[in-house]
Amino acid sequence: MLTSREAAEHDFAAIARLHADSWRSAYRGMLSDEYLDHRVHLERTTLWQQRFSEQAEKPFFVILAEVEEELAGFACVFPDEHPTYGAFLDNLHVVPQRTGQGIGRRLLSAVAERLLTDERRGGLYLWVIEQNARARQFYSSAGALEVECAKLSMPDGSRQKEMRCFWPSPALILATDTPETVQ
Repeated sequence: MLTSREAAEHDFAAIARLHADSWRSAYRGMLSDEYLDHRVHLERTTLWQQRFSEQAEKPFFVILAEVEEELAGFACVFPDEHPTYGAFLDNLHVVPQRTGQGIGRRLLSAVAERLLTDERRGGLYLWVIEQNARARQFYSSAGALEVECAKLSMPDGSRQKEMRCFWPSPALILATDTPETVQ
C-alpha cells in the first residue's frame, strides 16, 4: 500500500540514494558515465544534507511516497520561487524498479494539493532535459505546457537543453487525474 508523508531532515540519506539511483537510470547517455558511476551519490548526499540544514533560509517541502515504509519516490518543491512561474518542482523521482506504477502521478497530485492547501499563488514549473522523452510525456499527460527551452548547466559539468514545463495553476494537475493515473 502506498502512503505519503512530509520528509524530515533525517530522511536526507534515503532521498539522496533514491535521487542518485534515479539519475543513473534515467540520465544514462545524457550525463557523463563518470559522473553517474562515481560522483552522483556523494554529490546528491551533500546537496540534500545542505538543503535540509539551510531550510529556514530557503524554504522547501519534500513529499515522500512509501510502500510498506520503504521509500518509493519523492517530490521536492520550492514554493514562490519565480515571480512569473510560481513554485519550482525541483525534483520528482521514483525508484527505477517502481516506475510506471502511478507513484510519480500520486506525488505530482500531492504537490498540487499541498500548494492549493497552502494557498500559494501562481503556477508550478520544472525543468526537464530535452532528451528525456519519458519525463516530458509524463508531464505533458499531466497537463504541463512546454513554454521555454534553455541550455542549463548540469552537475556533471555539461550543459543540456532543457524544457520549462509549466502549469498556470496546480489545480490543472488535479483536473487531469483519472483513476488510471493515480492508481
